[in-house]
Amino acid sequence: QVQLVESGGGLVQAGGSLRLSCTTSGSTFSFNAMGMGWYRQAPGKQRELVAVIRSVGSTTYADSVKGRFTISRVNAKNTVYLQMNSLKPEDTAVYYCKAEVVNALGYPRDYWGQGTQVTVSS
Repeated sequence: QVQLVESGGGLVQAGGSLRLSCTTSGSTFSFNAMGMGWYRQAPGKQRELVAVIRSVGSTTYADSVKGRFTISRVNAKNTVYLQMNSLKPEDTAVYYCKAEVVNALGYPRDYWGQGTQVTVSS
């Protein structure tokens, strides 16, 4: 089992910045080996990928956030971050952290945090 706790959400004006954090605990798997990602869900919309960072450090971003958001990880702290700059009202959503764990048989399993609200005012 993996527990994920997000923090850092809040209310910010358009053009502002926020940094989200997600810390894992309770896992017998090494954080170093986990793929980590940030997703978001706006009211009335499906959850969508924002950014992922793989165990090897490679990253992928949604087109809508490229150049504005940066995902990073500090393995020693079991933590992944999402630095969000130049925020827009359309970035308003609940942001969720996800950990992908692959067991010894090679089967992946996803674990989700509870989410943190980000609201960008115009």
